[in-house]
Amino acid sequence: MPRSDCHPTRATWGARCGKPARRVLRGGTGTSDLVARLVPTHHRVNHDRLLATVAKRVADKRMLKLIRAFLEAGVMEDGLVSPVDEGTPQGGPLSPLLSNLVLDELDRELERRDHRFVRYADDCNIYVGSERAGQRVMESVTRFITHRLKLKVNQAKSAVAQPRQRKFLGFSFTGEREPRRRIAPKAIARFKERIRERTHRTRSISLPQMVKEITTYLRGWLGYFGDCQTPSVLHRLETWLRRRLRSVVWKQWKQGRTRFRELRQRGVGKDLAAQTAGSPHGPWRIANSPALAIALPNAYFAELGLPPMIVRS
Repeated sequence: MPRSDCHPTRATWGARCGKPARRVLRGGTGTSDLVARLVPTHHRVNHDRLLATVAKRVADKRMLKLIRAFLEAGVMEDGLVSPVDEGTPQGGPLSPLLSNLVLDELDRELERRDHRFVRYADDCNIYVGSERAGQRVMESVTRFITHRLKLKVNQAKSAVAQPRQRKFLGFSFTGEREPRRRIAPKAIARFKERIRERTHRTRSISLPQMVKEITTYLRGWLGYFGDCQTPSVLHRLETWLRRRLRSVVWKQWKQGRTRFRELRQRGVGKDLAAQTAGSPHGPWRIANSPALAIALPNAYFAELGLPPMIVRS
């Protein structure tokens, strides 16, 4: 989309002009109204209509022919290639671009109707003042998507609700007078699942190697979710992560004699080390003990390269 079409100061936003997801999210934060969320199923896009849209911007017939070949390449199932007559192949870099060309017409229509909206890829939030208005907008825009764009709307993911009750690009919003971006519960659950996979007890790797793998994942995750406006959530996740790593170390030490020796070498008093090493509690419980906090302080994990989840000024 040409740069001249960008209007950063207006209330409507779309996934174009090189806007990253975080900037689009900032465009949808400052509202406490109801949100009508629509999810067009772009994998059902009509090929002829899509190519007609592309042809308005691309004059090279060879390029149009190549794009059609890409669209009609087929899908392999059980070793057999099945032909396709609609949708865009998923996973390639061209698919989101072609889908966005189709949904750009939705942006223009919402702007024409003077709606406040945020759209990124096939996820679109339209902000309304009441549930009645939201239902009216849902019906009207659904008709436009179905009849004009020849797409279907995913009814299971579309709804009218408060912004805090819905997620958008992995985020939801607080219900305060001045809403803040917060990480959606499902995104937090996925984060913990990925960390559990990397810290599973059956993995026979050293702690430095484990921290290195976690750091690679964590830097990418924080590059996106670190932009949230609820630092207390990041603080809890940071505490949980370090406790998980302490639990791993405790399991790696295995024997009570080894645990006692390691605790003493790391500055834990004799009585506390003996009490902790002989405790019947499991690794997760011990990971939150005073002895492990002394033996494996936050600075220890920082020295291994684990980045902080909150940048403290």
